Amino acid sequence: MRETKISVPFSAAKVIRYFAATVLIVGGFYSLWSALQSPKLVVDTKEAEALALVQQHSALGSPTILEAMNEHVQSMKERGRGVRLGEWQVKQVEGNIYEIRVQLRDQGVRGQWFEREFIWHAHLDLKKVNAASLPADGVTPKPSDNGPASPPAEDSTSH
Repeated sequence: MRETKISVPFSAAKVIRYFAATVLIVGGFYSLWSALQSPKLVVDTKEAEALALVQQHSALGSPTILEAMNEHVQSMKERGRGVRLGEWQVKQVEGNIYEIRVQLRDQGVRGQWFEREFIWHAHLDLKKVNAASLPADGVTPKPSDNGPASPPAEDSTSH
């Protein structure tokens, strides 16, 4: 009696290999697609102007807000603590008013992580920057009052 071998075109091993290859290819395309969908680059000139206005604005303890943020990151790294400064994001609020945000994550003394969101409003017409979050308020100097001093209130009991 003669034995005949039956050849199976797709063995279980081949199916697994094809499945793994497909997953890797699809994963690669997804990774590429998601990288292209990351926060958009600042293309609008007004968005770029608003971002520059905030980043170059004076800061408490540093010449600019951008330098203050970078100095904090460097200081944390030098102390051996984890730190991450997120991407600067720009969004038009209305007219020539833009909102600029950046998230900062840093590690505390006991290893716990803290996340703070710094938000500023840039008024392009006025060339003015306002802190719009408590963390941003901590690095942004208060605007000086250049207007005339208000007269003292009269005491009605002194007449």
